[in-house]
Amino acid sequence: MQQDDEHYYVGAYWGPRKETALECARRAELFFHMLARCDPSFTQWYRAGRGFPRELPGWPVHPQVEEWEKLLLKGRSRDDVDKAVIERLGFSLRVWNAKKEATHVSLYCGVYSPWSHNSCLLESLSLKGLQERLLRAPLLAEVLTSMATAWDPDFTIASSTEMVRLVQKRKGEVRVGWLTYLSRRLGNLPPLPAPVRIEPVGTLGWLLVLSPERMTASNPEHVAFTARVRELLDRAGLIDRPEPGQADA
Repeated sequence: MQQDDEHYYVGAYWGPRKETALECARRAELFFHMLARCDPSFTQWYRAGRGFPRELPGWPVHPQVEEWEKLLLKGRSRDDVDKAVIERLGFSLRVWNAKKEATHVSLYCGVYSPWSHNSCLLESLSLKGLQERLLRAPLLAEVLTSMATAWDPDFTIASSTEMVRLVQKRKGEVRVGWLTYLSRRLGNLPPLPAPVRIEPVGTLGWLLVLSPERMTASNPEHVAFTARVRELLDRAGLIDRPEPGQADA
């Protein structure tokens, strides 16, 4: 999402987790059902494919388990030589919601290779009229909650890539942004300074809202405060993640 020359996105990330296409499809159905409640622009999604009507952004996706399973199976990774399915690399899927100025959702799920991770990424480019509505803490909190509830990730972040570059210190670590979800699997939350708001997400984890106002990388105070929260979480042991190959396959 573009705002003030910063690229905003929402991303959920989790380590190797062996799941079938059907199990991932059930998670996808729940995620897109919850996402549709966040904003009217998230109610209809489209996919690639030959022959779709030119007036549409793509082939309409029917948000039922059966369709998600079919699309995920089409998105399996295959060997370049014999085209055999590479089971450990799971499933991938990309959908969007408009012909122009679209929001994209990219999924990588069911991945259980120790060298890879799973993710759910939502980002929009050149939103223009939509950007003010989407880049608000209450709406993004709903999006993060949807991702956390459906995919049970290790962490989820809503931030600009510019802020992440300024705050992140180690490759592959849990990233901290304007809004951050942390799974209870990571550990226990330390005390955090005001105005951070902490909200439980069921029994799965916590949602941290660092500020009710948009946080930007162009504001030194925003950068310093985000870095301070990251440091406190790091001291509590919530930032480090296993290096690729350390997780169980």
